[in-house]
Amino acid sequence: MKLLVLNSGPGEAACNMAWDEALLEAAARRQQPVLRFYGWTQPAATFGYFQKYAEVAQITLLRPLIRRPTGGGIVPHDADWTYSLVFPPGSEWHALRAEESYRRSHEWIQAAFTMLKVETEVAPCRQRGAPGQCFVGHEKSDLLRRGQKIAGAAQRRNQLGLLIQGSVQPPPIGLRREDWEQAMVAAAGAEWTAFSPDAILRARAEFLTASKYSQPAFREQR
Repeated sequence: MKLLVLNSGPGEAACNMAWDEALLEAAARRQQPVLRFYGWTQPAATFGYFQKYAEVAQITLLRPLIRRPTGGGIVPHDADWTYSLVFPPGSEWHALRAEESYRRSHEWIQAAFTMLKVETEVAPCRQRGAPGQCFVGHEKSDLLRRGQKIAGAAQRRNQLGLLIQGSVQPPPIGLRREDWEQAMVAAAGAEWTAFSPDAILRARAEFLTASKYSQPAFREQR
């Protein structure tokens, strides 16, 4: 596997979601997986594509509140370490069942933490938490540290490829984000190069930000 690595830095919530969808749309053209790291310019919350906005708005006071292109529940964002993985159609990861790609993504993070001497475990079963909230309780194959969820993810798999959006929170105290990102790249066990998005991809991300993710009509569509 030859991996492209993109470090987007901090961004606004709508822009962050738009970039992940733009990368998914371009996966077939690119034909290489992308590991993207990004952060947040302000506290925000994202929620799953299939969740009902009215219910989500009652559960969390965090704003802005942005619908994700992936499934899952509510994820608060501020100082969390956020990443996405994009795989082209026809790739090994795209062919996996959802349960398998979910587990493998967290095994990847676990391997990175092991390099940094941080002990974690992949949850063997579900522990029921608050309905609709990703980081209350945990699901099978979430990543745990000291019995508490530290990493979760959501997925979207279609003819365009596979998009996995994940969050690490709270980050381990005393560990630098830069070191974790380097460990994530090393744990991939693949050749990698820094990814510089072209003008087409940038324009598409800007279009999706303005026309979709920042619009109440999309956010409140169900």
